[in-house]
Amino acid sequence: MRRIDELHLEHPFYGARRLAKQFERDGFDVGRVHVTTLMRRMGIEALYRRPRTSIPARDAKIYPYLLDGLAIDRPNQAWASDLTYLPMAHGFLYLVAILDVASRKVLSFRVSNTMTPDFCVDALTEAIARYGAPEIINTDQGSQFTSKAWTDVVWRSHPHGWKGALDRQRLHRTTVAQRQVRGYLPSGL
Repeated sequence: MRRIDELHLEHPFYGARRLAKQFERDGFDVGRVHVTTLMRRMGIEALYRRPRTSIPARDAKIYPYLLDGLAIDRPNQAWASDLTYLPMAHGFLYLVAILDVASRKVLSFRVSNTMTPDFCVDALTEAIARYGAPEIINTDQGSQFTSKAWTDVVWRSHPHGWKGALDRQRLHRTTVAQRQVRGYLPSGL
């Protein structure tokens, strides 16, 4: 444990795999799983840059959350959308998925190597074209979902428009767990 601490101070970006390789070079017979266990026990984790996928756009309007206490019991009543990242050898790919909350069906998804809102808007446009407009769209505060391009598609998708009092407004912002988005993707992705 002392050697892990020394190596971590020298190389804070080393994870369990690199530490295990370093131990192997130093002549110790220690596996990656054991190093992981010791790192966890010591409260050590590798430092590396993680993508920031939920940063709101400047001056983005925050809409009320109307799903609280709402029983979602039919398809097309509420959709959820979130952006997550897929780590690659050099950088990240970003995945957006549109889910029907009641049926847990993936309505549309897109993958991109940039975090611009255009691939999110493409996924939403495809879902609306295939399944019609939902009553509620639930997203987080990320700049892709607070962008003008996204909100314009949402406003245009409702036949009567969503303009009016806040109690009739159907555009919502909240966190959708990445686990939920990743858990319901097609197996071929």
